[in-house]
Amino acid sequence: MRAVDTQILVHAEISSSPLHGPARAVIVSLAEGVVPWAIPWPCVYEFMHVVTHPRVFHPPVPLAVARADLRAILGSPSVILLSETERHGEVLDALLSASGVTGNLVHDAHIAALCLEHGVTELLTADRDFARFPGLRTSDPLGG
Repeated sequence: MRAVDTQILVHAEISSSPLHGPARAVIVSLAEGVVPWAIPWPCVYEFMHVVTHPRVFHPPVPLAVARADLRAILGSPSVILLSETERHGEVLDALLSASGVTGNLVHDAHIAALCLEHGVTELLTADRDFARFPGLRTSDPLGG
């Protein structure tokens, strides 16, 4: 199963992004497909935070628009939302130990742990920091 990171969702949402077309194509292909795909719950919150933040995008995406677009994505019959399982603490601890990440990168470790807990075989992301987590295969569908 493939999972999508926040950056892909953000670029798909922001029409002025130079990566909007490729990111939107990824999301549409996954959402309209029959193969199960996933979004970790922290990526949902981070998406809403980023696209509606006036210091990140000027103007920010109006909340009503972001909510409607998110509902459309989450309405895909093939999407699975990843949340913590009973193994989460163990998986997260192992990732933190193996990667040595601290500070802001702990958020990425949370996402990586969710992916590993749910058997995600590939995380689609433009964020190279995810390469720090053993056992998580990543690819950049936006060409970076």
